[in-house]
Amino acid sequence: MSRRTWPLMLGVLIAVLLAALSTWLYLKATPYPAEIDHGPSPEAQANPYLAAEHFLRKQGLTVSHANSLDILPSLEPHQHSLLLLGDRYNMTPRQIDQVMNWARAGGRLLFVAQSLWDEKTGQSNDRLLDRVQLHQSLGKDLKDPPPDNQNGSANDPYPKLTKLYLENEDAPAYATFDTAFHLEDPKNLAQAWANSGKATHMMQLSHGLGSIIVVTDADLWKTPAIDQYDNAWLLWYLTADTHVTLLYDTEHDSLWTLLLRYFPQALGALIALIGLGFWHVGVRHGPIQAPPSKARRQLQEHLRASADFMWRRNGQHNLLQGLQQDILRRVRRRHPGYDQLGVTEQWLVLARLTGQPTLAISQAMGPRPKQRFTSAEFSRQVAQLQTLRNAL
Repeated sequence: MSRRTWPLMLGVLIAVLLAALSTWLYLKATPYPAEIDHGPSPEAQANPYLAAEHFLRKQGLTVSHANSLDILPSLEPHQHSLLLLGDRYNMTPRQIDQVMNWARAGGRLLFVAQSLWDEKTGQSNDRLLDRVQLHQSLGKDLKDPPPDNQNGSANDPYPKLTKLYLENEDAPAYATFDTAFHLEDPKNLAQAWANSGKATHMMQLSHGLGSIIVVTDADLWKTPAIDQYDNAWLLWYLTADTHVTLLYDTEHDSLWTLLLRYFPQALGALIALIGLGFWHVGVRHGPIQAPPSKARRQLQEHLRASADFMWRRNGQHNLLQGLQQDILRRVRRRHPGYDQLGVTEQWLVLARLTGQPTLAISQAMGPRPKQRFTSAEFSRQVAQLQTLRNAL
């Protein structure tokens, strides 16, 4: 075998081995189907009632979603259900009136009780719940049922579930309402209700041509609780033969989150630009002036510093008194016996020697008031005293 045919034979052998291995793997491999769960879709994550909407649509109902009560004027009350499933703490009295009038005109209103009844204040923080005259309390505050009812609850296969009894039905419908809360009807206005072991979680009242349904919570209609027991059926039963509008706030990404996700470079440039702007505004204009050397103080600076020291230490009255004493020393030299004269005669002597009116002399040489002068008054007093001193 020559050197040229040896590589060719080796390549053919490798190809045959690979073909045989591929054939063996193909005969031994068994295909089977597999499902990969990628989790809920972004739409389902943003809308907790998405499964409920799809379920109602499959039952032939028209379902829409809204984020605010602004759509209420456009909703025809007749054969229409409005489900208030979101937060209502910012609901105004005017909006409550609008909702109640809408239900009175024939609409079917369902909402979630959001606050506990306060016996001391005689109200709750839920104005809509107070308007329908129902109270919500904690289930743990309720008294235990009588022994006869306890024996009956012992035979109940689902004591923690809420049961809704219907006419011509042997077994009740079961729903997973939160048993921590309880609805009370002090005015006996409710026409239908659903109870768990010892608490009530749903009540229905007539209101004009329409009806109002109050529930303790709506988590049983969220994903994935809606497919448990009869939760989905109960939602259909409460909204049957109507157009349905669900009102709640869906979670949306904020503007900052969207900008950070899609425009990080632009945000970085904007932050850098803002930083440069602050730096430009805060920078000094011109060089920093160094403090002068102590060895090169001028006489004017020493005088100003001495005056400031005397001002802070002795005050205005002592400075003015120094000027008055200087004036008195000068007038004594020019008019002997000045101190033996009366005050009025002294001022007349000063008026004759200085040529100033006696009114100005009395203001300058008179006793000082105790209150502090303003800057203008102090300057005026000093000017008058200097005028007298210079005239002597």
